[in-house]
Amino acid sequence: MLEEQTVSAFLDALASERSTPGGGSAAAVAGAMGAALLGMVGNLTLGKKKYAGVQPRVKAALRRTEALRHDLQTVVAADVAAFDRVMAAYALPRGPGSERDKRAQELESALHEATLVPMRCAELCVEVLEIAGEVAGIGNRNVLSDVGAGVACAHGALKTAALNVYINTASMKDEAFAAAQLERLGDLLGRGNARYDAVYREVVEVLRGAG
Repeated sequence: MLEEQTVSAFLDALASERSTPGGGSAAAVAGAMGAALLGMVGNLTLGKKKYAGVQPRVKAALRRTEALRHDLQTVVAADVAAFDRVMAAYALPRGPGSERDKRAQELESALHEATLVPMRCAELCVEVLEIAGEVAGIGNRNVLSDVGAGVACAHGALKTAALNVYINTASMKDEAFAAAQLERLGDLLGRGNARYDAVYREVVEVLRGAG
């Protein structure tokens, strides 16, 4: 399965002449990396005497980051499947009558799916960004820079997922569906950008102060 490939194999596939995996899958991987980095900070905080007072919160944050990492990994292959379906729909014959209608219906359905997958990625990335604030406050200060790295990965993934939503909604006929998804995306970007700015700024200020 795609999400079980080595890093090298995935990057080779990403750089190949094939259109999949592409930006959507890369976004999911980046988001999963963000969640994994937060998980590492949590694991390096567990059992530490200095952080005894926050152990229950650390365990709760770890459960959430692990779930988010898993969910984002499933998006990697889902994005490939959705995009391949769009390409297959474009390849259907443009014949007259029912054949033309069938192509149009399949293309519209495929574009809906290809929009919902990156929307899911965006939602998950915002959750990663939101849990990062908790991890930044209770995590092991020796690996605080990894919290910053995690939010940077998740934020880049969010913005990349947004690009896929934009391109797919622009191609579809269902204006009401497209408008609803774009409205939802705008909310996610607003929340995600705010959390990224706050957490990344906090990390930088602490690290520079420590230096």
